[in-house]
Amino acid sequence: MRISDLKKRKLAFLLLFILFDVVLISWDAGASEREESLVIGLLPEMNVFRQKQRFEPLATYLGQHMGISVRLTMLSLYGNIIERMEKEEVDAAFLGSFTGALAISQLHVVPLARPINTDGTSTYYGQIFVRKESGIQSVLDMKGKSMALVEKATTAGYIFPLAWLKHQGVDNIDTYFSRLFFTGSHDSAVDAVLNGKADIGAAKNTVYEHMQQSNPRIAAELVVLATSPRVPSNSLCVRDTLNEKQKEQLKTLLLNLHLDPEGLEVLKQLGARRFVETNKEDYKPVLDMTLEAGIELVKYNYHNL
Repeated sequence: MRISDLKKRKLAFLLLFILFDVVLISWDAGASEREESLVIGLLPEMNVFRQKQRFEPLATYLGQHMGISVRLTMLSLYGNIIERMEKEEVDAAFLGSFTGALAISQLHVVPLARPINTDGTSTYYGQIFVRKESGIQSVLDMKGKSMALVEKATTAGYIFPLAWLKHQGVDNIDTYFSRLFFTGSHDSAVDAVLNGKADIGAAKNTVYEHMQQSNPRIAAELVVLATSPRVPSNSLCVRDTLNEKQKEQLKTLLLNLHLDPEGLEVLKQLGARRFVETNKEDYKPVLDMTLEAGIELVKYNYHNL
């Protein structure tokens, strides 16, 4: 009987050892697979198909030079990036100034680099605009009108207009306007005002100006009433738990993209000259605006509307 019990214990131990070994091998394989791939998130600031088309050559370039698979994922909503980076479903993302500041404050993400636009700038600003024929020239004229914003996680499309309106004495935007709605993208906010779906709109200047180049109605029919301080353009930010080797590889490749003929073609698709280094200190104007808007980033619980 004792021999039988001993055999059973030995068998149980052997099975436990084999099971542990299998789990360990699977974990190592999963870790290795994660290190051999990279997922970069893109925000839906404009038409999602055009957005992905712009960044596909960059993903291919990075993957080839890093020797890994680099995949793009379109984020259906601005605020999703916080949750997905926290769960490590996304390794890096080109974040706008507010989502960047939010992710830095809550997740300690690391900003690496941002593109310099063809006009030589690496920043953008928010704009509040109306139709010229509307007769709206001040905040008082806006009372009882309709306003199109972008998303609650954008600087130009929410934080700036909120801060600006509060500075002008408007404490409750929900009651000040007859209708307040979110379009989901900057180009849709411009279109909403242009086509009479809203009296007032807010969006980033880079999208506004890009649309203006192909649509003469924007210059002819719209007027900008207010602009925000400049903030950093969409920067590639990585989760702090990403291995240091990949962080350095990404940063080096981006900053030297303009020195490679193949890289120049990638930049052309992005509509950029080159990349410049981005630091946490670059987000100070965003932090100032959020404070003026009455928002505390560390506690900010974003919800899509």
